Amino acid sequence: MRRQPAFIFAGGGTAGHIYPALAIWEELAEMLTARGHAPVAHFVCSARPVDAKVLGAAGVWFTPTPANYPGLTPQQLWRFASGWAASVRITRAQIARLRAAGGQVQLVTMGGFVAAPAVQAARVEHVTVTLVNIDAVAGKANRLIARRATRAFTTVPDARFPAWVGVPPIVRRAARLPAPSAAARRDAQQTLGLIAPGEPAKRVLMVTGGSLGARSINELMTALVTREPKSFQGWDVLHQTGNDDSAAELNGVYKRAGVRAHVVSLTDQMPAWWRAAELAVSRAGAGAVAEAWSTATPTLFLPYPFHKDGHQARNAQALVLAGCARVVTDLVEVEKNISQAGAALLGLMGGGAALGEMRDRALLLGPADGAVRVAAALAEAALGSLGA
Repeated sequence: MRRQPAFIFAGGGTAGHIYPALAIWEELAEMLTARGHAPVAHFVCSARPVDAKVLGAAGVWFTPTPANYPGLTPQQLWRFASGWAASVRITRAQIARLRAAGGQVQLVTMGGFVAAPAVQAARVEHVTVTLVNIDAVAGKANRLIARRATRAFTTVPDARFPAWVGVPPIVRRAARLPAPSAAARRDAQQTLGLIAPGEPAKRVLMVTGGSLGARSINELMTALVTREPKSFQGWDVLHQTGNDDSAAELNGVYKRAGVRAHVVSLTDQMPAWWRAAELAVSRAGAGAVAEAWSTATPTLFLPYPFHKDGHQARNAQALVLAGCARVVTDLVEVEKNISQAGAALLGLMGGGAALGEMRDRALLLGPADGAVRVAAALAEAALGSLGA
């Protein structure tokens, strides 16, 4: 039986852990296929519905696991321990299945609570581990995984881990443009049905709280649109809310205010949304920061306010320092957010040439080709193990 390159990607719980894995696999599959191999991949994810939505839409082979965060109560600890044990068994079973089919298996971890038990399975099965760290502050899981990893990559260099190889942001090919431009923005708007062929580009504001949504951002937009509808004249809004109830509610808010808006709970067209936008409001998860970088989209980041390490704010620092993004603290309460985040957003929307200057600065950041670089290393390791 001819051996073939096989990969297990472990990560999930949010789309931010899954999309970078899909981006790497997209490049890796093409590289190895071009060398005459037939690579296979299996994705080990969480049991959260968002994982199945994203991976199902991508058409890849995946298995949910009951992995979860540890807690403090006896019930939470029991749930964590039982979920860990089951996740290890599930990942070992997938490794065995790939090997039985002739696969030379590597594990690629994207961090988080799904990845840690998968690494334990890899250790037992003597499978090499590649760590991909996408946040500015490496979480506890990644710090532990690094001890087991054969190699590690990070999109934000950390002096505490000098051996980790720095790479640019990791985004899907659909979100990676050779040269973001007004023409590319117009083409994306046409793809999304916002304009007809031949029509000029519109001013588009994109709003997202990530795949799980952000109630405080949804509430901020509700208040702003209701109180300041004139500020949205001339703008179309693309708004991902995170759940169906808030999508229906926000859709009504925009309609009553006379603001053109496309509101959904979750979109599988996020790369096109980023390309279409002249301005974005977003959480500062690693995936969102990467797509803002790759599409040169001026962005107002409202980092998730409840992370103890504040890593989302640090994720966006490279863009802030480059002058192509702003970070404003999410104060959670809508009235407080209106006075700061709301004022910042309305200022950017009415800023005229300022957005063009921010976009020009973003273009100086360079290509977001981290997926290509990680895939090249994985392909080289795979070919070496096959003697190719």
